Amino acid sequence: MVEWTKLIPDHAQEFISNRRLDEVECILADLSGIARGKAMPASKFKKQDFFYLPTSIFSQTITGEWLDDSLLTSIEPDMVLKPDFSTTSAAPWTADVTLQIIHDVFDQQGNPYPVAPRNVLKRVVALYENIGLSPIVAPEMEFFLVAPNIDPNMPIEPPMGRSGRRVAARQAYSMSAVDEYGPVIDDIYDFAESQGLDIEGILQEGGSGQVELNLRHGNPIRLADEIFYFKRLIREAAMRQNCFATFMAKPIQDEPGSAMHLHHSVVDLKTGKNIFLGKDGNDSDSFMHFIAGLQNHMPEVVAILAPYVNSYRRYIRDFAAPINLEWGRDNRTTGFRVPVSQPEARRVENRLPGMDVNPYLGIAASLACGYLGLIEKRQPRDAFTTDAYALDEELPKNLSDALDLFDEASAIHEVLHPDFCRIYSEVKRIEYTAYQQVISPWEREHLLMNV
Repeated sequence: MVEWTKLIPDHAQEFISNRRLDEVECILADLSGIARGKAMPASKFKKQDFFYLPTSIFSQTITGEWLDDSLLTSIEPDMVLKPDFSTTSAAPWTADVTLQIIHDVFDQQGNPYPVAPRNVLKRVVALYENIGLSPIVAPEMEFFLVAPNIDPNMPIEPPMGRSGRRVAARQAYSMSAVDEYGPVIDDIYDFAESQGLDIEGILQEGGSGQVELNLRHGNPIRLADEIFYFKRLIREAAMRQNCFATFMAKPIQDEPGSAMHLHHSVVDLKTGKNIFLGKDGNDSDSFMHFIAGLQNHMPEVVAILAPYVNSYRRYIRDFAAPINLEWGRDNRTTGFRVPVSQPEARRVENRLPGMDVNPYLGIAASLACGYLGLIEKRQPRDAFTTDAYALDEELPKNLSDALDLFDEASAIHEVLHPDFCRIYSEVKRIEYTAYQQVISPWEREHLLMNV
C-alpha cells in the first residue's frame, strides 16, 4: 500500500519535508461554507481510510440552530468521509506541523451525498461533461480588513494602518492604501505560497480597508477548493496583525459591498477550444445561449448567491453592485459583463454573487444557469450600452422573496439536486425567521419615543 503522504501535492510534501507531521485536519464545507470536520494526530490518520460524521452538519444554520428534518436529523445517520488527497494543503498558521485535507462525502451505500456543497458542484460539472463540455471559471474575491469588533452592537470600523491613522475610503487601486496594511498582505502571500495557492494579483478596492484578490482561471471544483482555503487563510493572516478579515457582503454602512465576481467560459472536451468563440471570430450561438441562461434563471438562484439578510444591502443603485440582469461589453453597470479580452479568452463575468456565498454553491448555481441556457438555446436581450443603474431593479429585495423564487425553480432543482434544494431552502428560512425577531438600533432610535 502506498504511503498516503506520497499521494499529496508537491507543495504539501515540501511543507512536511524533514519535519514531524503532528496533525491532520479532515474538513469539508457546510451549507454556509464553514469548515467542519475533525482534527486527529497524523499517526491516527494514516491508519484509516475514512471516518464518519453525522448528516446533521448540513442542517445547522449560521446562528447555530438546527433544522428538524427527517432526511438529516431524525436519527442523525452518519455520512462517510473520504480524503481527496489532491486537496492536501498546509495550515501554516498553526503552532505545530499541520496539514488540512478536504474530504468527499458519501452515504453509507457509497453514493455521493447530495446535500454536500462540493457534491452539488461536482454534479453540475458532470452535466457539462455529459454533453462534451468543460466549464472554466476565474473568481475575484473582495473582502474588508476591519478593526477588531468584539461587540456586535458596535458598528464595524476600518483598521488602523501603519501610519497610525484609520485607512481611508475611495482609494481604489491606490498602492499607498495597500501599503497601509502591508503586513497583512505579506502574510497572505506567505501563507498562500506554503499552501500552493496562486494569486494573480491583489489591489485596493473602493471601500475603507477593502481588498480584491484575483485567482487564475481553471477547473471549477479546484477553484472552489481554493476559495474555501483562501477565506480561512486570509482570516488567520488578519488576526496575526490585530485586525479582522470579513467576507460579509455589506459590513460597513455607506461603503460598497464585497462581491465574488465569476468569469465563465466553456471548453469543448474534444477540441479544447472555447465554445464562446465562433468560426468567424465573433460571438458564437453558444455564447448567446449561455448569457440567456444567466438572464432567465439567475433570479431563481439569487437565494444562493445572496444567502443572508445582509446580502441584499449590497444590491444598491450606484454602489458598484448590479441591480439588473442586463449584459454588456466592458460595462460594469450590468449584471453580466463581457470583459475586454483576446478572442480565444472570450468570457462572461457574473457580477451578482456576494463574497458571503459558499464558493461551491455560488459557482454551481451560476454554472447551472449557463447550462440551462445551453440546453434551452434561447437568445438573450440585446447588449446594453449605457448606464444600467438607470433601469428598474430586477433582483429580489430580500432573502424571503429570493427563496420563493428558488422554491419554484423546478429546472434548477433538477440540475442542483432536489434534496439539496429543499434542505437549503428550509435552513435559510430558519435563518430569516431568526433575523426577523431581532430589534435593530434603527428601530430603537426612531420608533421608541416617536410612534
